[in-house]
Amino acid sequence: MVDAGVLSDISRLQRTLAAGEFAVTAEITPPVAGVPEPLCAMAAPLKGRVDAVNVTDGPRARVHMSALAAAAILLADGVEPVLQVTCRDRNRIALQADLLGASALGIRNLLLMRGDDPGEGEGGEPPATPVFDMESADLMAIAVAMRDRGVLPSGRAIAPPPSLFIGAAEMPVEPKEGWAPTRTAEKIASGAQFFQTQLCYDIGLVRRWAARLVDAGLTQRAAVLLGTGPVGSARSARWMRDNLYGVVVPDAVIERLEKASDPVAEGIRMCADFIAELREMRGIAGVHLMAPGNARAIPQVLDLCGRTGQGVG
Repeated sequence: MVDAGVLSDISRLQRTLAAGEFAVTAEITPPVAGVPEPLCAMAAPLKGRVDAVNVTDGPRARVHMSALAAAAILLADGVEPVLQVTCRDRNRIALQADLLGASALGIRNLLLMRGDDPGEGEGGEPPATPVFDMESADLMAIAVAMRDRGVLPSGRAIAPPPSLFIGAAEMPVEPKEGWAPTRTAEKIASGAQFFQTQLCYDIGLVRRWAARLVDAGLTQRAAVLLGTGPVGSARSARWMRDNLYGVVVPDAVIERLEKASDPVAEGIRMCADFIAELREMRGIAGVHLMAPGNARAIPQVLDLCGRTGQGVG
């Protein structure tokens, strides 16, 4: 039996994946707000229904509530967060400080990423100067050393060290002849324990890609949560395919939405059906739900999947 004191340092998400259960995470973008209530309202429909909720870190290089602050607020409100940390805005001193601070606040799950390059005045904001003092693989290696060896890159001791469950972003691709999952293997070697992928709606591609990961022994070393979500219209599907890097939307999905009398309901059904197939797929440990511009549909997907309350999955 695992000691209860040890369990307190392990997140629900990590326990779910370690037990071989199908994990479900979802994603929200912190609001542009200076009080916690709007954030808590956004997360309320997900509370007790998913294993963790990602809070994004300045997505598309636009200003939102601090991801670290948002994660702490959600944790205090009973929602387990996955804190996204990008290399874009902070140098290595600030990044290491945030990892220590996250652990001190009780935030265990991290998704370490490079971050979007600042746009030229996107959203009416003046362009920012990016930092990119290190890449995500470098940050993962530092996080592992901080957690497992209790040291900073400078050699200074951390007492006690942080408790962290380290994740990385990944992108399903068509595994052509001769293709090998080298990038995935490198991220695992750097310290990734789980992956959350970019949006994908091609079940055949996912099956072929996951099979290669299984054959390479990578899914035994890190859990893969496939990114997907409800699409509200054929127009939205085309926009995501054309404007979001790495998103895979087959023509058949767009055609099905075009023919539907109620595209919103059809998108929700398609997502639930997709998740049902993922549950049975070797190499896929869970799903990460995202819905750009359609976040209200995620609870309806959870309804169809039977995720109606704490511990249901």
